[in-house]
Amino acid sequence: MAKRKRLTPAQPDYLDTETPVLETKSMGFPPARAPIAQVAGEASAAAALQELAGEMNRARDEGRLIQALPLDAVEVGYLVRDRILADDAELQVLIESLKARGQQTPIEVVRLEDGRYGLISGWRRLTALRKLLDATGDARFATVQAILRRPETAAEAYVAMVEENEIRVGLSYYERARVAAKAVEQGVYGSEKEALLELFASASRAKRSKIRSFLPLYHALDHGLRFASAIPERLGLALSGALEQEAGFAEDLCIALLQAAPDTPEAEVTCLEAALAKSAGEKSLNGGLETKRQARPAPGAAAKPAPDATSGYVRPVRNIDVAFNGRSVTLTGPGVTEAFREKLLAWLKANA
Repeated sequence: MAKRKRLTPAQPDYLDTETPVLETKSMGFPPARAPIAQVAGEASAAAALQELAGEMNRARDEGRLIQALPLDAVEVGYLVRDRILADDAELQVLIESLKARGQQTPIEVVRLEDGRYGLISGWRRLTALRKLLDATGDARFATVQAILRRPETAAEAYVAMVEENEIRVGLSYYERARVAAKAVEQGVYGSEKEALLELFASASRAKRSKIRSFLPLYHALDHGLRFASAIPERLGLALSGALEQEAGFAEDLCIALLQAAPDTPEAEVTCLEAALAKSAGEKSLNGGLETKRQARPAPGAAAKPAPDATSGYVRPVRNIDVAFNGRSVTLTGPGVTEAFREKLLAWLKANA
């Protein structure tokens, strides 16, 4: 019987593989997810992102989110500014602070069209950043930190601007009167009285009265004054009183300022004081001459007895009665106003 031969393959290693078979148990791959679970997870993530984006938009619109805006995107002239000029020394202090520590307090803006923003408050910070960018070219001064506000009316925007400056750096009485008048001119308020009540609602009645007293000064000299915010309170009240009582005093002041051409706040104040003293002196002289003319008896009329040297009564100016008893003088009548009192004190000081 013939012996069988065992067949062997021509290539004994043909069953061997060059790459070992991967063992999936130890690779750590997550088990395949069911399609419905994957869709639900993706929908949940999308909803979470949408909710986060919505919250960010609400925070920005409600003024709870600080954002960086390009300096050129902020329009300073959106409102008539209440502050006329920034004090150079104070502005330099702010510049040094921004250079050393960066912007610590955001400005307030309102969204306009085409990616623009209108400045509500923060004029000094914006001005300082622009000066820093011009001086250094540093990109960190090219943007300003801002909070978006949504005032319902222009009146609310003006109130926000005034309140911010009242809290941080107090305005002069002239600047307060000026912004009230400008708001009326812009059609924001129907009258200056309404503007004063709305813009300075938190101020006392006496303070609002002083602000109102500066309105005649604004109307007469706003285009002629260079350093109006430097006018002291007493001088401003005296000037306003004279402007209300003397028809030609506004023209005299304009001429005096034009001739003097003051180039410093001190020089302008000196010019105004001189004009006021001159007006008071001329009025006093004219009043004395008028009294003499009135005392001269008409031809053929009986002479009136001279008043007692120690007591008497005279009405030297309109709506003001003067009584004296040898030791004191009492002024009464509708013409005795706060403005008249300040003017009288200024005259006494100049002629003492």
